[in-house]
Amino acid sequence: MTDSPMCRRRAAVTVVAGLVPVGVLVGGLWAWLAPPIRGVVMLTHSGERLHEYLGPESEHFFVAAFLMLGMLNVAAAVAAVLAWQWRAQRGPGMVAALCAGMLVAAGVAAGVGVLVAHLRYGTVDFASIPLKPDQLQYFTQAAPAFFGPLWLEMACTLLLPAATAALVYAVPVAATARDDLGGFPPGESIHPRTQSAS
Repeated sequence: MTDSPMCRRRAAVTVVAGLVPVGVLVGGLWAWLAPPIRGVVMLTHSGERLHEYLGPESEHFFVAAFLMLGMLNVAAAVAAVLAWQWRAQRGPGMVAALCAGMLVAAGVAAGVGVLVAHLRYGTVDFASIPLKPDQLQYFTQAAPAFFGPLWLEMACTLLLPAATAALVYAVPVAATARDDLGGFPPGESIHPRTQSAS
């Protein structure tokens, strides 16, 4: 059981690389489970194109993004518990690797999920749908993986699983009484006990 910087670096790379397939799996599962969004497009007498979502279909914008976030948070919690089991590598380096790995996994999950969903349902270009006045055209589009188009909303979706992993990892850290987080077998004290003169 060595504690060299090379060993810790290898452990960090292993954690980050091990979370990439988790991101692919989460993205594929999300694309399969995320509900599509159905709607209708029509052309008014004035030539204006209007589109509307059918019934509660507009709620799928939120449901799909929340599904992605929930699946990533479950993966983060499981990854943190598994990382804690690697006793010799416990510590701040493992937390940093876990957070970086979850950030990469979230990005991969979002990318794979959006790609598979768009391949499955296609991308709707409202301007290119051929329409006649007062004619309805139905469409189905892929749900979004993020809560909105702004970079801050996307960044929050990607960073929250990393924060979840760090928080879950912090629970056993706080519960451990030993300074080395229980990473090594307890040894005998190197300081001799002084005997009191009585």
